[in-house]
Amino acid sequence: MEFALSQEQLALQDSIGSFLADRLPLDRVRSHAANGNGFDLALWEGLTELGVPGLMVPEAHGGTGLGLLDAALVSQALGTAAAPAPFTASVVMATITLLRSGSDTQWAAWLPRIAAGEVRIGLGFAGHGDGDLRLEGGRLSGRLGSVLDAGVPTHLVVFLADGRAALVGADDRGVSIRMQQTLDGTRPLAEVGFADAAPELLDAANEPAAAMAEVLDAGRIMLAADTLGAAQTMFDRAVDWAKQRVQFGRVIGSYQGVKYMCSDMATMLVPCHAFVWHAAHCFDTKDPEARLMACHVKAHLDEVGREVARISTEVHGGMGFTDLMGLHYWMKRIGFNRQVLGGTDRCRQEAARLQDWAA
Repeated sequence: MEFALSQEQLALQDSIGSFLADRLPLDRVRSHAANGNGFDLALWEGLTELGVPGLMVPEAHGGTGLGLLDAALVSQALGTAAAPAPFTASVVMATITLLRSGSDTQWAAWLPRIAAGEVRIGLGFAGHGDGDLRLEGGRLSGRLGSVLDAGVPTHLVVFLADGRAALVGADDRGVSIRMQQTLDGTRPLAEVGFADAAPELLDAANEPAAAMAEVLDAGRIMLAADTLGAAQTMFDRAVDWAKQRVQFGRVIGSYQGVKYMCSDMATMLVPCHAFVWHAAHCFDTKDPEARLMACHVKAHLDEVGREVARISTEVHGGMGFTDLMGLHYWMKRIGFNRQVLGGTDRCRQEAARLQDWAA
């Protein structure tokens, strides 16, 4: 069987990549990293014009009805540019939550607004985040940390420990949001407090825990794709530097040691493209191994991303650590992705359980 991207997917990848390359020079990435809220209004409006918020929203509700593989291509492009845009949680995970756990009425109320870019939704898990949530008498109380895409949200989706999801407005009574300082200034996390808040429950799923697991799987695949994009940028910049930097009368790329470093990075990165595509394809087709692939691809890209970040910085020598070169913005993005929605050890432990290799 031949597996490759379609012409439409290649066109999507090129259009998003070209848009981001034009809109996000290094100076703009630098300014948004300093700001730390992970949101650029002009960039968001441009992405909305390209249809990014409605990527996975069904056509009947104003979206384009594409799959997670298409979303992975966009996520990779966002990682390539270190884009300060709410995507993983707001566009992908929130949409899947509504599709899996929302009613027809909730679809009609929320999906068109997501597709139009009117709402930006932060998302967190009581079972995976730092905190505890209680739903009593239809009222939500407690605290939840590590909420994704919560820099400038309009709404929040929170998963209770039993898998039920609740949707609240970011400005609703009883809801408080406190930004958390993270490694990556282009994508913040937030701690959210609830004091007798009145949520809208998304409880139409027959198996809430299974629906929650799907949302987590999708998020992990998106982070793997984002890491791939960031690592690819660091590799490309290292190769360009090796071709132009002259030491002892020769470009450093002509030295065997530097050639080995660049070839090592290429060897690690090239298979990762197919790995991310396969994991997303398994999710879209409801393959029995979809959950396993989500765990493995997140863990694998976490490790590959870290190695590429290290080696590409070393290729630049002392300049690689300076803000002038800006490599650290992609390095921090890779580090951020490694730590959220389950690190390498946790993902591999879950994969081992799925294969009955661990208790």
